[in-house]
Amino acid sequence: MTDTTELREKLREFRELAETSGIDAAGELERLAAKIDAASQTERTWKQVELARHPERPYAMDYINRIFDAFIELHGDRYYGDDPAVVGGLGFLAGRPVTILANQKGRTLKENVFRNHGMASPEGYRKSLRLAREAEKFRRPIITFVDTSGAYPGIGAEERGIGEAIARNLREFSQLKTPIVCIIIGEGGSGGALGLCVGDKIYMLENAIYSVISPEGCASILLRDASRAKDAAAMLRITSADLLSFKVINGIIPEPGGGAHLDPGGSARLIRETLIREVEDLGRRNPAVLVRYRNLKIRKIGHWNEEG
Repeated sequence: MTDTTELREKLREFRELAETSGIDAAGELERLAAKIDAASQTERTWKQVELARHPERPYAMDYINRIFDAFIELHGDRYYGDDPAVVGGLGFLAGRPVTILANQKGRTLKENVFRNHGMASPEGYRKSLRLAREAEKFRRPIITFVDTSGAYPGIGAEERGIGEAIARNLREFSQLKTPIVCIIIGEGGSGGALGLCVGDKIYMLENAIYSVISPEGCASILLRDASRAKDAAAMLRITSADLLSFKVINGIIPEPGGGAHLDPGGSARLIRETLIREVEDLGRRNPAVLVRYRNLKIRKIGHWNEEG
């Protein structure tokens, strides 16, 4: 049994003991129950963090090769160079041409160095924007796969304008007159994820995470204790269920019980079904209407009403 399961069993025994002995311990027992619930939530959240980071979890190209009938990769931002951490190109979804943009991590040490573990540089975001504008011009829907712990924070990236590149993507993607569907397949970290996650519809795989900062970063900065990453993860509310309840995302794509890595083909099939349905629906709408509703959705994120 897990620690919290054992604690719940002990709490049940204490309740029975208090009732039979006539001791008034209701207040204390309720406080203990609340602490156990919090610990249980922390465990569940951290399990999802671990699944989102699982080394065998399918990455963007694993899905792209399974979902699309064909994929032609395009390179370069036409300013500085190409960024292997971001994959972009053309593909066919059920016969319909689409533009695909994705964070791509590496599977081996050598590939991870090449891909920079999916942490994009300015060139990656500028390449994405170049291809997105091309998609708008030819009226192709845009599909993005988000999986990054964040944008690359190196000196070179800062010198070449990483902040400006992400900010420009946020502005331009919000105005593109073509359907945009975003799928968070693993980690959705900070502005690095936002640079590819402005769309008409945003979905998360069940065990994906999406947050303004990593649990480790939050624990170090806000809690002043890097060892409290699990507590930070629970407080950040980074799971797919949390994000759906806040209406930040539009839906959750289910995974096998132990994670998408146990059945990559099945996960890809569910993503494909979602994409076909949404692209077909969004493709029937007036582009100007798409932009208007996309902006309304974005502006509602972060509004919080507290009664009483």
